[in-house]
Order: sequence, then structure tokens, then C-alpha cells
Amino acid sequence: MNETPQWFPSLLAEKGVELTTEQLGQFDLYFRLLVEWNEKMNLTGITEREAVYEKHFYDSVSLAFYVPMNTVGSIADIGSGAGFPSIPLKICFPHLHVTIVDSLNKRISFLNHVVQELGLSDVQCVHGRAEDIARQPEHRDCYDLVTARAVARMSVLNEFCLPFTKKGGAFAAMKGSSLEEELKGAARSLSELRGKVRTTHYFQLPFEQAERHIVIVDKLEATPKKYPRKAGLPLKQPIE
Repeated sequence: MNETPQWFPSLLAEKGVELTTEQLGQFDLYFRLLVEWNEKMNLTGITEREAVYEKHFYDSVSLAFYVPMNTVGSIADIGSGAGFPSIPLKICFPHLHVTIVDSLNKRISFLNHVVQELGLSDVQCVHGRAEDIARQPEHRDCYDLVTARAVARMSVLNEFCLPFTKKGGAFAAMKGSSLEEELKGAARSLSELRGKVRTTHYFQLPFEQAERHIVIVDKLEATPKKYPRKAGLPLKQPIE
């Protein structure tokens, strides 16, 4: 039985994201799988239905309020965890070709199960470190849109994500509260990784009113050969 909170489809519709009964059913099944698997592995600290829909599902789809998804063909989600934001975006926009990269194999097993149960096509779940996967020709400089949600500081994220982004594509960093200092500290890594901040969007979650920022970074040129550096180095020694 579909127990989607009524506010969820109506608030998304206000933002131009219309969901069918089938898509709402997919969100409901995703919620149930998340809670079920969370009992045997740590996927999220948030398991109450309303909170999952607001803090995970709505928050993930919020990227579509600022990036026209109908112009995006391929998306790479780096450090996706339990599938955020890429799985909610894929449910809403079935045309997307999605690649999810995560370093924990247990999470990849969960995501493969979700993809199968929800009947999603064109979703590839890749186990590995972003720094290693970004050196593989089939992933390097080739995605229209690359996302990362609450993964690391911008100076680190640039090195994780921009190598996946094609020239002329964009990287969207989904962040929490104020990040003025973070952006200042990321200036050098942006330059090194051939990125430029296009814009920063601010909004609040509808009920909890938690602050969110989405930083859109344009990829200006192909990634220099020396990046990304060896796995682990971007976190230990950020380009700042």
C-alpha cells in the first residue's frame, strides 16, 4: 500500500516536477527498502517516513529546481551512500543515464537491489574510490552533470567530481548551511580542475526549514592529466 505523504507530490508539482502513480509507488518501495536494509547495515540515521521524504527524497529532487533535467542526458553521483540524490532524480526523470560511484561494496549491493526492485533502467552502480574510477576512460570527462551531496568540503569535492564532468558540463555540489569560507578555500582547486562557479542557490527544506545550498560549477576544459591524485590524497592534502 502506497503511503506517500500528501505534501510530497504537491510540493514537487509546484516546482514543475509532476509524478505519476507509478513513480510515487517507486518512492514508496524505495523508502521501505531503505528502512529494511538499514536494520542490517548503516545507510541512514533517518528512518521515519515523513523525515525520509523531506530530508532525503525532496532534498535530492531539489536539484531539479535549479538544473533543467530535460537538458541532462547522463549523470554521475559521487559518494552516493544510499542513493542520494541520483535515485530520486532517476525516479522523477526516467530518461537519465545514471552512474553511481561509492567506495563501500555493501552500499553498492543495496543500490543494485533498489535498481532491480524499482525496475530502473540505465543505472550503473560502480564500486570504487572516486579518484580511481575517474581515471578510467569510460568515466573521465564524459558526464553532463556530476553530483555530490554532503560528501566533503568544496576543495576536496572539486577533485572528486570535476574529473568525471565533461567539458561544457556541470558539477552540482549539494551542501548544508553557509559555505562562504568553503568557497574561498576552493578557489585554487577550481582553477586547477578547470572549473568555475556559475551560481549558488539557497533554499530551506519545507518543514524542518534546514538551510541548503547548491553550488553549480561549470567545467571549462578537460581534466589535466595529473588529476585526480592518488586515492586518499585529496582528503589528506586538499588543493588550497
